[in-house]
This record gives sequence, structure tokens and C-alpha cells, in this order.
Amino acid sequence: MYGYYLHPAWDEFGSETLYLKLLFTDYQRRVAIIELIGEWNDTLHNDISHLKRNVVDYLNQEGIIYYILIGENVLNFHGSDDCYYEEWFEDVDDEGGWLIALGFQDFVLAEMKKYNIDSFFNYGGALDVPTWRTLHPLTLFKRLQDELGRRLVPPVS
Repeated sequence: MYGYYLHPAWDEFGSETLYLKLLFTDYQRRVAIIELIGEWNDTLHNDISHLKRNVVDYLNQEGIIYYILIGENVLNFHGSDDCYYEEWFEDVDDEGGWLIALGFQDFVLAEMKKYNIDSFFNYGGALDVPTWRTLHPLTLFKRLQDELGRRLVPPVS
């Protein structure tokens, strides 16, 4: 990040402006929780390519199909095309998985909508869990999974 020092707990993954923490992974339940910080810039740095190839592909190989991306500290989003997002979505959707964007700022989500990135992520409503830090990771996962189950199951008439 420009002119700032980051705590060493934030990991580089190839992006010049976006860093992450892999907060939690449960290989049996097939879930990963990733927190992001910085500027998500697909226009200049193709950050999604770095994230997909250097992190997500390895997690996918280990069977991860449920991704919770925490974006409270994503300060900006600059979009490009949606190819890597579509590929990621197809990777998990084929297995019944999903992608959740948790805690992203409204202006970041609005920018993602301009590039149709929002169609690959679930977010908003009961999926906004501002107290996520106080929850055990599996409790958070179960809460989000239950909510998605309610959203995706058609109502019985």
C-alpha cells in the first residue's frame, strides 16, 4: 500500500496493492476465510489473476469450495473484465460451493457492480455480519451457509 507499513501478518500474493490473511481453512468442511486489505486493482495490476492463480487455485486443489472474503479494509476497487471471477465461480459452483463478500464498503460493491463482478459473489442482507470477529470461524461459516440455503431454496407454494 502506498506510503504505509503493513503488519507482517498480511501476506503478499503477487499484487502490488492488495494483501491478504488466510484467517481460517477447514479442509473437511471445505471452507476458507480470507481477509483482504488495500486497493483491489484489476485495471493496472490484474489483482484477481494473482489471487486466483497464487492462492485460490491451490485451495481449490485441496477441495475448498466455500470462500468467505472479508473486505472491510479494501479501500478501492478498479475493475477490468470478469474472466477470472467467472472461472472461480464455476470452479466452486460445479461442486455446490459459493463465494461470499463480507463487510465490503458500499462504494466498493458499487464499483464491482459496474463490472458485473457482483454476480459471482453473494453479499448483503443477513450475510452482512459486522460482528464476524467475535464469532468462531465455523460459527460464522454455518451462519452464512444457513442464510444462503434460505436464499437459494425456492419457496414452497
